[in-house]
Amino acid sequence: MKHLLIVAHTPSPNTKQLADSVFSGSQNSAITGVDIVMKTPFETTIEDVLWANAVLLGTTENLGYMSGALKDFFDRTYNGALGKTDGLPYAIYIRAGMDGTGTQRGIKSITTGLRWREVQPPLILKGDWRTEFLSEVNDLGMSLAAGLEAGVF
Repeated sequence: MKHLLIVAHTPSPNTKQLADSVFSGSQNSAITGVDIVMKTPFETTIEDVLWANAVLLGTTENLGYMSGALKDFFDRTYNGALGKTDGLPYAIYIRAGMDGTGTQRGIKSITTGLRWREVQPPLILKGDWRTEFLSEVNDLGMSLAAGLEAGVF
């Protein structure tokens, strides 16, 4: 059994819907060999990261950067993960009111230091809320879980 950890910041009803949709996609009935755990950044511990065979990060764009909650997650787990999670597959989605580039750059800087491996292009959900965002994150969750189960990453 493979392990997928979803770390999703959900400060609003819309971001909660995103997290629920990504979780639902990852639990597609065709995917049976992946155990999925979803937590907020504040709930996630180093033990969760060490348990994971892949990580899916979800954040809002706050002042052109990742959420403080996701930054806190990295602050608390970075040293414990360093050298123990090299090559860990990960993907991200960003709920961006602007363009998400600063958020993406910040996450990329940290994950590069951890030597994690980005396995999907960042999904940046820009601008005003659109219901299409839900199907996009659902597909991201499903493809990450399916790729993990198939041994693609």
